[in-house]
Amino acid sequence: MNVDASVHSDRNQVGVGCIVQDFTGCVIACTTNILRGCYEPLTAESLAIRKGLDFVDQLGLQIKVIETYSSTIAEFCSKGVGLFGHEIGIVLQEIKNRIGSNMACSFIPRECNRAAHFLANSVFHRDPFILGNDALPFTAMRRENNGVLKMAELPEKMSTLKHIGETLTEQERDAFLRDAYHNFDGDVDFELFLRVYLKLQALATERRGSGAKNSSAFLKSPTSALLHTISESEKASYVSHINNYLGEDEFLKKYIPIDPVTNDLFEIAKDGVLICKLINVAVPGTIDERAINTKKMLNPWERNENHTLCLNSAKAIGCTVVNIGTQDFIEGRRHLVLGVISQIIKIQLLADLNLKKTPQLVELVDDSNDMEELMSLPPEKILLRWMNFQLKKAGYMKTVTNFSSDVKDAEAYAHLLNVLAPEHSNPSTLKVKNPLERAKLVLEHADRMGCKRYLTPKDIVEGSPNLNLAFVAHIFQHRNGLSTQTKQISFLEMLPDDTQISREERAFRFWLNSMGNSSYIDNVFEDLRNGWILLETLDKVSPGIVNWKIASKPPIKMPFRKVENCNQVVKIGKQLKFSLVNIAGNDIVQGNKKLILAYLWQLMRCNMLQLLKNLRFHSHGKEIIDADILEWANSKVRKSGSQSRMDSFKDKSLSNGIFFLELLSVVHPRSVNWSLVTKGSSDEEKKMNATYIISIARKLGCSIFLLPEDIIEVNQKMILTLTASIMYWTLIHTLDDRSPCAFSDSETGSLLDTSSNSTMDDTASESSIDDNSS
Repeated sequence: MNVDASVHSDRNQVGVGCIVQDFTGCVIACTTNILRGCYEPLTAESLAIRKGLDFVDQLGLQIKVIETYSSTIAEFCSKGVGLFGHEIGIVLQEIKNRIGSNMACSFIPRECNRAAHFLANSVFHRDPFILGNDALPFTAMRRENNGVLKMAELPEKMSTLKHIGETLTEQERDAFLRDAYHNFDGDVDFELFLRVYLKLQALATERRGSGAKNSSAFLKSPTSALLHTISESEKASYVSHINNYLGEDEFLKKYIPIDPVTNDLFEIAKDGVLICKLINVAVPGTIDERAINTKKMLNPWERNENHTLCLNSAKAIGCTVVNIGTQDFIEGRRHLVLGVISQIIKIQLLADLNLKKTPQLVELVDDSNDMEELMSLPPEKILLRWMNFQLKKAGYMKTVTNFSSDVKDAEAYAHLLNVLAPEHSNPSTLKVKNPLERAKLVLEHADRMGCKRYLTPKDIVEGSPNLNLAFVAHIFQHRNGLSTQTKQISFLEMLPDDTQISREERAFRFWLNSMGNSSYIDNVFEDLRNGWILLETLDKVSPGIVNWKIASKPPIKMPFRKVENCNQVVKIGKQLKFSLVNIAGNDIVQGNKKLILAYLWQLMRCNMLQLLKNLRFHSHGKEIIDADILEWANSKVRKSGSQSRMDSFKDKSLSNGIFFLELLSVVHPRSVNWSLVTKGSSDEEKKMNATYIISIARKLGCSIFLLPEDIIEVNQKMILTLTASIMYWTLIHTLDDRSPCAFSDSETGSLLDTSSNSTMDDTASESSIDDNSS
């Protein structure tokens, strides 16, 4: 098994390439994968080997030799020689245990590792894939030619590959390869074969267009098809939404209205402005538009800044953008761009589905216990509950449980609109037998109500979940049919109004969702109660620390299994030196809000310090604690000649934002336009500065989840995350200037024990229970 890792610092990701060969050197299988985080090379290579071993186990193969470019890892696995920090030590020990006496781990030079290295890098330009032993054209082609394969033979031999052979003629393949490769008589090794195949596949995909339904049998993505199609109906609906909400925008009006039939949407999105503006429509004030680059002609760096701002802001409003980078927007990858747009529009349409925005929703519940349950539901579930509440009024006996199969016949829609707008009803709607005809009448009813369609009759009958959800959400926004007099308002008055808890829950929820876990979290107090997401996050923060053998994966029916998961969560927290006085696993299972927030804050802080430690690890720096972050920020600002400083992360003078604007200006000159900065004297001026700070930081590449209010009120936890994120970005780019996250084994091998001896620094790490009481 030959493995390699490639660290991509600006995406905060590591690519993994793994090739499995038999004793004759023939390729049996290969795979690519993505790991989240910018690890130092030794850790990245270790995690890649672990992924490779998982892949081999998945295939049911037994291997004899692991080949790695890291002599340090090879020496440790062979002789047990080397001193390592806690996290990497655990991973290496796990690898050594899995290798046992039946396998060897050997060092190979870079020239022998090129194919795996190519695979590791390829994952940043296309989806991860698996090449299994059911489709091995390279091995088969070489065997047919007595172990030799020439470039000149590929156009003919690739006719047997379904996707390429059906789409491109042999002459087209020959012409393309002759244009791309000058040495047509050269031998083809596995790396070159992969390069040729992926180029031809891209050409075939482009030729076939969006009508391609299936990917080739050759490359199989572990998560999704390699060839992605998009829904033309969804695209048309989202284009209509954008035309409606952004048509009067001063910058975008020269591009709008966008033609939904063309691919203009993806071309316009390439400069990043449109999606930034769309985010502000969904959640007003998220992006300070003064931070968006809106020149007529943007250079590549300015476009990249806009995309970085867009992606970090999308994460900050709850979008899942794991494994999406700025290059995906620049290249106009349609399924990824449309996926982000879809999430943003969904957030906008569901924005009113909560008691704060729509207190009339109390009409859906009978008592305070039901109220607590309603508050914990995600917006989609509240929308379904509202829909069924209205359908019950209409005498509709079925319960709608989804926005797909349950609404395909359009009967539920007919009853819903009859209740909400009886003055526009058509008696024929419920009499027609054909679902498509009924769907047409339903949409005509919606038109008379003044509701935007978002979908066609065909979309209803085919059960398009995204468009049906958008349709119902818009109906709710336009006419929800709830009482304007909330007779049950006493329920709301009885519920605690803890703004601080709500803001922290939001920040931690979005942070957890940005980690690429297996499930999306709608409410941390409900969705973490089985412990699984916390275990996944802990394994990302400190790889190898979770004992998965004793963990139970959802769905978990037995309550004691949830307690076991949460007990391990608490145990690991203590290993990581969290302050967990009087916290037990059952507190998480029971949804204890303050204790869960206390744990999440320490987990988030641990992740930040771990990322910083990985970077300082390269430069022989000491262990990072909160005081180091404070001193780093003060030192940077002081060297600029400014008199500003912060005494702690709860220094009230930070509320005007001037210190952070000076810090951002120091780490990235010209990032701050000082003509736009206010003195921060009034609350309004403070908010303008705070919004500008957050947008500039995100534009640079900082992944932060705080709100302007957190800066204005000097929330010490969020102030620490902001400072640490700026420090992390600065150190990343300092290392990139030297060598882009690439260090030799001689460097990493000389770094000895980095095990943690830090303690919780009380300047910023008090638990959520008493954090803001002072």
